[in-house]
Amino acid sequence: MREQFPIVTAHPESAYLDSAATSQKPRAVLDAVQTYLTTSNANAGRGTYPWANRTTELVERARQRVKEFLRDPEPERSTVHFTSGTTEGLRTVARDWLVPYLSDGDEILVPFADHRANLDPWLEAGRLLAERGVDVRVRALPHQAVSGDYDHRALGDLVGPRTRFVAATHVHHVYGGDMNVHRIRAAVGPDVPICLDAAQSVGHLPVDPAGAGLDVDFVVFSGHKAMALPGTGALWARNARGPAFRPAGWQGTPNTAGVVSLRAALDWLDAAGADRIARWTAGLTTRLTDGLSRLGPYEILGCPASLAADSALPAAQRRHGIVTFRHQDIPSDDLGFILYSHGFMVRADSLCQAGAAAEDGSVRVSLHVYNTEEEIDRLLAALTSLA
Repeated sequence: MREQFPIVTAHPESAYLDSAATSQKPRAVLDAVQTYLTTSNANAGRGTYPWANRTTELVERARQRVKEFLRDPEPERSTVHFTSGTTEGLRTVARDWLVPYLSDGDEILVPFADHRANLDPWLEAGRLLAERGVDVRVRALPHQAVSGDYDHRALGDLVGPRTRFVAATHVHHVYGGDMNVHRIRAAVGPDVPICLDAAQSVGHLPVDPAGAGLDVDFVVFSGHKAMALPGTGALWARNARGPAFRPAGWQGTPNTAGVVSLRAALDWLDAAGADRIARWTAGLTTRLTDGLSRLGPYEILGCPASLAADSALPAAQRRHGIVTFRHQDIPSDDLGFILYSHGFMVRADSLCQAGAAAEDGSVRVSLHVYNTEEEIDRLLAALTSLA
């Protein structure tokens, strides 16, 4: 599969280890975009000539492709809205669906320790409602400081008769752990809508939002993290709890090339196999955490019990392609530059984590199907030399 990524094979001396920020694109996606732009590029939903009709058809087929990819059991009921990415998708849910849905005295539960994109939109919704004289309480999903996982036992004490909505993350962008959303569903009951930030799971592991493992009402993800072009993403609304989702206002020109790339990326991911990709990246992650945990100067963030290769934790608790750490003496931004000088491209900053300050910086290694065991071993050798 690595051979299908031109930018990766063109730079064998470098190891791209920043796929949680954006993934590289396989040749099939690049070819699909080039074919569209050179054969039928036009606006969608506007015009009746063949190129415009063809573009409109491509966009509509892409909507159906998203539903198929997510194993949508009722595609005739659900809605797919294309966005510029996860951030816009979550803000669209907050602005166009949540604000009209809530009433005075309602409560919502949202993550205060995840990516800012899954916090700011809900805080904005609360402020907008307050300006209208509607008092809604925004409560923090309890989380465990060390592992980053949600504290599902404490969550039960926060759920009440006025709990109307929950926002959650599928795979944490710092700790890499599966956030066990099925436990949130068990805590809040069968009637409360849940919105899932799936930016770090779609394209990395199987995502079945209507299945018992999730049972959520919204799934939002970014195309650029799932092997499609930047500036595209999707919002899937199940329309099973609460009012049906409809984007508000006039819908302008869609990112047609991005939508085409997203459909091609989902085709590629399905052909590669989400289970297969997840097994590969989990194996690389275990290889890295096992080696890194043996190096004294490094602190690996997240659940400490998931570090060793012989960990007995169930698969749901393992890290999904993300390892974040700090060196006890070398500042994280400096360590990022040092690793780049050794040929490794990693993320080194506060990682857009809500509540994090600049001094909370860390180094994040994020993996995908094009990474190799040899790259992990080279990285461990470089980190060992700095120990």
